[in-house]
Amino acid sequence: MNLELRHLKVVVAIAETGSVTKAASQLGLAQPALTAQLQRIERTLGGPLFERDRRGARPTALGELVLSRARVLLPAMKGLQDEAARLAGASGSEALSRYRIGAIGGPILGGMVHRLSMSQPDAQITTHASYYVDELANMVLAGKLDYAQVGVCGDAIPSADYGLVWQTIAVDAVCVLMPEDHPAAKEVDVDLAELANEQWVGSTGDGCFADCFAAACARAGFTPRRVLETDVRGCVDMVESGLALGLCQPTFRPPASLTHRPMRGAPLRWRLVLGWHPDSPAARSAPKLMEMAQEAYQEVVARNPLYVEWMVDYPHLGGSAEALAPLSGR
Repeated sequence: MNLELRHLKVVVAIAETGSVTKAASQLGLAQPALTAQLQRIERTLGGPLFERDRRGARPTALGELVLSRARVLLPAMKGLQDEAARLAGASGSEALSRYRIGAIGGPILGGMVHRLSMSQPDAQITTHASYYVDELANMVLAGKLDYAQVGVCGDAIPSADYGLVWQTIAVDAVCVLMPEDHPAAKEVDVDLAELANEQWVGSTGDGCFADCFAAACARAGFTPRRVLETDVRGCVDMVESGLALGLCQPTFRPPASLTHRPMRGAPLRWRLVLGWHPDSPAARSAPKLMEMAQEAYQEVVARNPLYVEWMVDYPHLGGSAEALAPLSGR
C-alpha cells in the first residue's frame, strides 16, 4: 500500500482526539473500519504509530515523526487546493468541462447524462460500464473516472479503503422478475417463502448480494437453490424460458410477457450510491451530480406506479430522508 494524504489525515485525527473511536466519529467512519485502516498504515510504515490502552491513544516515537511531517504536508496541500480553486473561479468556470462517469448498469446513468447535456451543452461526457464496484472505485482513485454510480446491498456502503466519498441516491426493495402468468404475479408483492422451490438468476457482480439473498431465504425458512449469474440479457432469457425467476431492481423495465414484484416486507434491499474522490476537481460538481442522479431516480421510479404505491407502507425506501441518512463511506 502506498501512503496517501488521506492516511495522514487519519493519523492526525487519532492524535488530536486521543482516541480511535472519537477519530472515527470525526471522520464519519465506523470504528472497526478506522482500526483496520490504521493497521494497514502501520504495516506500510513498519511499526506502531500509537500506544493504545483504556486511557486512549498516544503517539509512539514513529507516530511523532509521522505527525510532524503530516502537520506540514496537510496544510500545504490544503493551501494548494484553495489557490487552485481560486484560480479556477477567476477563470470564470466552476463547473467541470469534462465528466467521466462509471456505472453498474441501470437507468439512472441515462438520466444523469441527459441532464448534464442540457445544463452544459459543451461539456465532454464519457461513460464506462462495469459489473464491479471495485473496478470503478479504483478507476476513480486512479483519476481515470470522476464519478462512480454503483449499487450495494441495502445497509452496506462501498469500502472505506477506496478513500472516496459515497452518497446515497435511493434505497429500493429488490424485486422478483417473473412471467406475467406466474401465480405470484397476481399480488402486489410476493412472499419469498412461497418461492422456496424456484431456481434463481441474477446479474453478475461483486459484493455481498448472494450472501444477503441466502440470508433472506434462510429467514423465510428455506435454503435457495443455486443462483445462476449472467448478464441482464441472459437473465431475461432464462426467465422468459421458465428456467428461473430473476432478481432485479424496481426501476428495471421488463420486456413484454414479463413483470416484477417487490418482496413482501422488503427483506432484501439495494442501495444506489454515487462516489467521487474528495480531493479531486470533481468534488466541486458533486452536489450538482447528486441532485441530477436523484432527479433521474424519481423520474424512472415514477414509471412503476404499482411500486410507488407499494412504497407508501415502507417509508425507509426510495429517496426518503430515512433512506438517504448518511452511512460511513470514508
